[in-house]
Amino acid sequence: MKPNFIHTYVSVDCVVFGFDHENQLNILLVQKHGANSQEKSQRKLPGSLIFSHEDVDDAAQRVLHELTGIKKMVLKQFKCFADPNRASSKADINWMAQEYQPNIDRIITVAYLSLCKIDHKINSSKYDTVDWFPINRVPELPFDHNKIITESFVEIRKWIESDFSIIFQLLPKKFTIRQLFQLYNALSEKQIDIKNFHKKIAAFDYIIALDEIETNVAHRAARYYKFDPKIYKKNNTKLIK
Repeated sequence: MKPNFIHTYVSVDCVVFGFDHENQLNILLVQKHGANSQEKSQRKLPGSLIFSHEDVDDAAQRVLHELTGIKKMVLKQFKCFADPNRASSKADINWMAQEYQPNIDRIITVAYLSLCKIDHKINSSKYDTVDWFPINRVPELPFDHNKIITESFVEIRKWIESDFSIIFQLLPKKFTIRQLFQLYNALSEKQIDIKNFHKKIAAFDYIIALDEIETNVAHRAARYYKFDPKIYKKNNTKLIK
């Protein structure tokens, strides 16, 4: 019997993490408009079908640039999502039927993870609505986008295990130890006491104390620090143990 191959498209979806001034980890979401005027708009991960002339990595870079206006960002492919039931809700099925003609069985997506400093100005050329959402307040998203975000946490923890310097991609150029601590706790499954954290950080020569402290804060002003990638690379230091 002749095999029944699926009729599909391939897309890329991007999970973009950011860390804000309130020390919260965020995800960048865009507005997905309904396939027709009767459907409500909905938040989703930024993504796109891959053009016929594009490599999948090039498509992800295009999506990020269309989303943020930023050309150089950390970007890594981490998983392919191809479950036959990716579009299981009626709204998702209707959206696919309206958006793609002729009808297709499913969209297979290649997911990418990216890190972005929130102090970068977001200048989207494709989306009218682009917003940061705290990771603990992400709404219900279409398709399997919530699952993709969950899987991205698994991936970013692997990044930190292999290269601790990645965490500084999310921090401002000058940061406090409390900011670093709160970001580490948000990303890592390992919980560490802040006093012990301070002791460990003090031993890292790639985290440089600055002659500058916070201003206009309600709490006791903290000293600012910076990350020196050259010293880090020389020592090849990894995760806080």
